[in-house]
Amino acid sequence: MSAETLDRAQRKLRRFASADAAGFSPLYEHLAERAADDVEIAGLLTATDPENAQATLLFAAVHRTLQAHPFHELTGYYPSMGGACGPDGGTWAVFRSFVLEYADEIRTLIATRTVQTNEVGRAALLYPAVALAAGRRPVGLLEVGCSAGLLLGLDRYGYRYQTEQAGQLVAGPAKPALGLHCALSTVAGAELPAVPKKISVGARAGLDRAPVDLSDEDEYAWLEACVWADQPERLRQFAAAAGAQRGNRPELIAGDAVGDLAGAAARIPAELPLVVITSLALLYLTTERQLAFLAALGDLAGSRPVHWVSHEEYFSAMAHVLPGRDDLRRGKGEPSFGVLGLVHWEHGRPVGRALARTAWHGQRMTWLA
Repeated sequence: MSAETLDRAQRKLRRFASADAAGFSPLYEHLAERAADDVEIAGLLTATDPENAQATLLFAAVHRTLQAHPFHELTGYYPSMGGACGPDGGTWAVFRSFVLEYADEIRTLIATRTVQTNEVGRAALLYPAVALAAGRRPVGLLEVGCSAGLLLGLDRYGYRYQTEQAGQLVAGPAKPALGLHCALSTVAGAELPAVPKKISVGARAGLDRAPVDLSDEDEYAWLEACVWADQPERLRQFAAAAGAQRGNRPELIAGDAVGDLAGAAARIPAELPLVVITSLALLYLTTERQLAFLAALGDLAGSRPVHWVSHEEYFSAMAHVLPGRDDLRRGKGEPSFGVLGLVHWEHGRPVGRALARTAWHGQRMTWLA
């Protein structure tokens, strides 16, 4: 491994510990802080290309390997596998021992897999934005970077938004396949969004470079492993959404986010307004590719109504439409957060609104618009 690629992996682990896991995942924060200073552990991330070498990929690979070798002491620290021990003075030594013992298996997973977390909790963030795009009309949903397509079932889930101003706002069908909770606050001067009881979806499809077939046991297990190990509630939600999808599987298309976007959009009937969803998908594209994706959406908007609902880091998405928004940048020492955005096209130009700042996995959002 080169010193440059190792240094990049170590920096990603440190940033993950301080900006992403801090205050949310005590286990992964504890492990990432120590992995960043361990050349043997951090060096495993050099088995893949730099863009794919995310801290979460290392932890997903370890999680999946532990699923295959569950009689190790490390399971005691993994609530996803029945463990009840919080991070303590022995956690790192046990983790490091396991990783080095199964380093070849973990390295192979890192070299051949990508993080495809299908975080269904994010549906609670997307729902109000899709409702704004839809108005009272049926829409066609196209998710880019769809993984197994669980977010495409957002109209079938139930939602409870806890607010200070209006108590609990409830949306979704009377007997939903899955119930999601989200704390909803507002910035000073902003009003709560209108949360309709239902959204009408006339067609749905997903586009991904490697769509996940949840009927494949190994693929299902990999998506489970991508869920952080001390977040058992997220695993429960994933299982419920996966079960609900068995009888309503959307069309999932293998292809490129830019080059195959038009072909995927053509699967949605032209009479339906097209709502394109991305959720932590553009993070994995270079800036040039992000701009190409935006241009491809603009091309689609030349022939039909198109709305883009994005749940991304500011610099991955809305910065290309709303530059110079300091309130959407992560401040020094501040945990990272998502930006929920809504874009449509007028006279060939994108017109965007930043709707909310969000927690990454759907636990809460602060409404801006």
